[in-house]
Amino acid sequence: MARQRHWLEHPVTQNFLVPILAVVLSFSVGAIFIAIVGQNPIEVYYVLFSQTLGNEYGIGQLLFKTTPLIFTGLSVAICFKAGLFNIGAEGQLQIGAFLTALVGMYTFGVPAYLEVPLLILAGMVGGGIWGFIPGYLKAKTGAHEVINTIMLNFVALALVSYFATNLFNVPATVHTPPIAPSGKIPRFDAFLSGFEGSPVNFSIFIAIAACIFVWYYVQRTKLGYELRVVGLNSKAAEYGGISVAKNLILSMTIGGALAGLVGTNYVMGYKYYFEEGFSAETGFMAIAVALLGNNNPFGVILAALLFGMLEYGGLVINTMVPKELVNILQAIVIIFVISSNKIFRKTLNNFLKTRRLSIEQ
Repeated sequence: MARQRHWLEHPVTQNFLVPILAVVLSFSVGAIFIAIVGQNPIEVYYVLFSQTLGNEYGIGQLLFKTTPLIFTGLSVAICFKAGLFNIGAEGQLQIGAFLTALVGMYTFGVPAYLEVPLLILAGMVGGGIWGFIPGYLKAKTGAHEVINTIMLNFVALALVSYFATNLFNVPATVHTPPIAPSGKIPRFDAFLSGFEGSPVNFSIFIAIAACIFVWYYVQRTKLGYELRVVGLNSKAAEYGGISVAKNLILSMTIGGALAGLVGTNYVMGYKYYFEEGFSAETGFMAIAVALLGNNNPFGVILAALLFGMLEYGGLVINTMVPKELVNILQAIVIIFVISSNKIFRKTLNNFLKTRRLSIEQ
């Protein structure tokens, strides 16, 4: 008779428990730091959770901070699936958001049902091009994507800064002129009074749609199957007739296009123009989001919510503890995600092995 598998042995269960364990451990260690600075960890965490989850304004801020993390987390995750390390989401989102604003500036008079898709496409094209470059270099020359994407981040930041400063010359701050009114995405407070003053907008639904797309693409399509095979073993994939070069280029291009969608949240749904420094290094935080979400699109949503809560929560607890403490907490989460994966699985497997032996005896 075949042995019935324990529910803890299921890969889905283990993939779900490892991030939870990492978060619990990180908050526990964070409590020690809070106590060191002379505050009550329970009170600090109560304020953190109540101000982000206990009222509509806080939820709105949380969702606003979460939306770009979903886009960039997906960008990193889909490249991870192909065996690539995309460090370039920051540059890709900058180019995508800038192109979104640029197209929006010069398309006044276009109706909303055309303008909104046009600006979304512009962001995807901008980010996709910036992702294509390191993907192509990796596939054709073997140049490492980590070096290329890091360098392209600096190039992207320099380009958008130059154009925003010298080409448009908007007084007071470094930003572009506003986009056409027909390109704006509605905010929640236009329909729900409880969200008044909160910048959360309908781009969160675009982010959720992107998660569904990535999941379907990776898990249910031929191209997604090829991408996963290349990520698992590129030599075996090539031997089986799968074009490794095509999948490397395609995954980086799609990853860049996803990062380019960040402009929908800020340019189309909040400020209505591109502003230098708007992303607050969201592209780099995306690596942690993808790792904590185990490169699963729906896991990315949960991880983005956590980091979005920590980002906004750092502001609400700033009077109680230094804001840098939240940065420490984020770092601890990342450390535990990386280190606890192997340790937890090994401990769990030893426990299950001991349990089986005791049952057999």
